[in-house]
Amino acid sequence: MVDLGALVLLMSVFGTKIALTYVVVGLVLAVTGGTIIDKLHMEDQVVRFINSSSSVDIEAQELSRKERMTYAAEQVKATVKKVFIYILVGVGIGALIHNWIPTDIIQKILGTDNPFSVLIATVVGVPMYADIFGTIPIAEALLAKGVGVGTILSFMMGVTALSLPSMIMLKKVVKNKLLFTFIGIVTVGIIIIGYFLNAFGGFFI
Repeated sequence: MVDLGALVLLMSVFGTKIALTYVVVGLVLAVTGGTIIDKLHMEDQVVRFINSSSSVDIEAQELSRKERMTYAAEQVKATVKKVFIYILVGVGIGALIHNWIPTDIIQKILGTDNPFSVLIATVVGVPMYADIFGTIPIAEALLAKGVGVGTILSFMMGVTALSLPSMIMLKKVVKNKLLFTFIGIVTVGIIIIGYFLNAFGGFFI
């Protein structure tokens, strides 16, 4: 759900504790979900061509220092091009939330007083197609409006792990049973984590 670059950005916006909390709960969810799926022995739910594909050994190419620097620069450019649109959209939505939507409305829908806030945040994230970079400006605006950390992280995890376009791509390599099992485990995990952090997040955030 998060790479090193996103972690640095998370830390700069929300601070070390919230950023590390996001990473830790994401890892816990990934390990727990993977373990459950492994115990269910659903190997037959992977599309046949994935299992039948043979591995190919490719000899590593030796690069000079200059070639490494050139390659690194190209990767940076590619990454910036890839995430720029998501950041732009995220900043736009974040600005809309921050400047145009009254705090009392946000609190009513996503505030800790609403017992369905985590559910709403998770579901809202599903149809969105963005990576972690695109969710950060939105999450920052929600935090400024007083939304609970658990609700915010549930939204971010919902976007990055359960977005509809991601599920469509995943459907190409797994069968329905495994796909819906994955969605169910991740959804339940995100919701549990969200409510837990809303209830006890103050102790370690």
